[in-house]
Amino acid sequence: MAKAVTAADLRGLSRADLNAKVLELKEELFSLRFAAATGQLETHGRLREVRKDIARVYTVLQERNLGIVADPDDEKK
Repeated sequence: MAKAVTAADLRGLSRADLNAKVLELKEELFSLRFAAATGQLETHGRLREVRKDIARVYTVLQERNLGIVADPDDEKK
């Protein structure tokens, strides 16, 4: 079982890494939903964790868009 990501960890990633992370989490969420629908899912708590992880990634991306947090991609240029 994967550990939940923290916003502090996500802030150190680039935009490309964050977008890749969202895709990875959405694929995991799809497989968890599929398992839940077929009755094969044993722990439903992971569904909630993955949804919250996706929200964290989107929050970090939005902070960068609004200029609340400095974008590490901009500092490298």
